[in-house]
Order: sequence, then C-alpha cells, then structure tokens
Amino acid sequence: MAIDVNNESGIDIDERAVLDVARYALARMRIHPLSELSVIVVDADAMEQLHIQWMDLPGPTDVMSFPMDELRPPSKDDDEPPQGLLGDIVLCPEVAKKQGEEAPTGHSMDEELQLLTVHGVLHLLGYDHEEADERAEMFGLQAAIIDGWRAEQGLTGPSPAPTVR
Repeated sequence: MAIDVNNESGIDIDERAVLDVARYALARMRIHPLSELSVIVVDADAMEQLHIQWMDLPGPTDVMSFPMDELRPPSKDDDEPPQGLLGDIVLCPEVAKKQGEEAPTGHSMDEELQLLTVHGVLHLLGYDHEEADERAEMFGLQAAIIDGWRAEQGLTGPSPAPTVR
C-alpha cells in the first residue's frame, strides 16, 4: 500500500499512527495492496477554504475525503480487489484537538486523528452517514477497525468514541 502523509499544518502529530491506521483500515477492507492513498494535514484556515469550496459550508471541518478511482471493497472473499488511486484524505488537527477534548470519553488529538483517518478511508470507499442505516453501518465498521487496530498495537483503555457529525 502506497500511503503518503504530508503534514502542512505546522502542528506536530503522530504521522506514524495515521499511516499505520490507514494501512490497517485498507487491509481490513481488502483493498488491493498496490493501491495509493494520500493524507494531507492542514491548518484551520486551509481546511475552511476547502470546506467552503467543496461543501459550501462555513468554518473548518475535521476531515474531508476526495475519492479518485472510486474503489470499493470486493464483494466476496474470493474476488480480486481492483488496484488504483483511492484519493486524498484531508485532516485538520486543530478541529481534531477540540473534538477529542469534547468527546464523551475525552481523548487526545492524535486519537481523534486516527479515528478521522479511518472515517476518511471509509468515505473514499463509498460509505456515508446521511441516513440512519448508513450511519449505523459506517460507524459500526469504523469502531471495529479502530478497535482492531488498537488491539493490534497493544493499546489499552477505551477506544475513542465517534465525534464525526
């Protein structure tokens, strides 16, 4: 899996964890190992510009996803997953820090960025949370991926609760 993490935010983040959780999520979703993903970390001003340009919504947001080849997980275990460019995930650590602090369980900015990375990956793979049934499916999958990754990393304590709205 070719995953690039480019931190343009000026804020120190755990880039290794973002890379690792993205790789884990893509493997768990059975995405072709030669597929490519870009994760860009930006400041609040840059995120606000993207949010206005692409969503016509004011203010910075936590995560945005920009799919390229519209790859989807294979439908059966024996299907060969297609290879391609997944697209870009854009993260904002300033928003992630605030959301982590406000979460019911309270967690760090880096834990929130890991959660948002998985959330962004799922959006790139076609998942959404507009309708109640879509939300249940996406957030359940998101929790399972985060829990599996945390267990693989030997991390203890509660997993971060979803804060994405």
